[in-house]
Amino acid sequence: MEGHTKQAGAIDRNRPQMGGRFGAPPLPKMAGPNLLIVSTARERHFVGMGEKAKVKIESVTQLAVFLSNRPGALGRVCEELAAAKINIHALSISDTADHSVVRMVVSDPTKALMLLGERGVLALETEVLMIETENHPGVLGRIAERLAEAEVNIEYAYMAATLNSPKGLMILRPDNVEKAHKVLGNL
Repeated sequence: MEGHTKQAGAIDRNRPQMGGRFGAPPLPKMAGPNLLIVSTARERHFVGMGEKAKVKIESVTQLAVFLSNRPGALGRVCEELAAAKINIHALSISDTADHSVVRMVVSDPTKALMLLGERGVLALETEVLMIETENHPGVLGRIAERLAEAEVNIEYAYMAATLNSPKGLMILRPDNVEKAHKVLGNL
């Protein structure tokens, strides 16, 4: 493209997007970034995107709780957390033959970790990004593309939104949380 300049890391809206090759429509053409990024360490505001999308990103502690893969194990953990007034913001479960790994973001991870340890439950801490964004097609694609351009790998992610909710919540574990937060700050 002669005479065309591209801002470093910018998505080229003139080339076919990944979504088009997999049956989804390509990402809409947009004027530029309009994101709200909030972190416990820093706060950034960006304006300019045609759809006025807003994204809130926080670096948070996730717990990986190892439970036996039997009825009632998750219920007991949830009851203990509720009794201690600890709210669960996000949760994902992966299973194996004999145990489950419950990944959760809670309102007080330090208190939850101590409580689980006192009950003999193995739990590990991991730093993740908690991303609240508008619920529409293309958001995850833009995030994944931006991270790929910066050579940041997504190790895993889980997300949810109700069918008609204007907002969705995504938990993202990049291989470099600080770099991912910085890269997504200028999306």
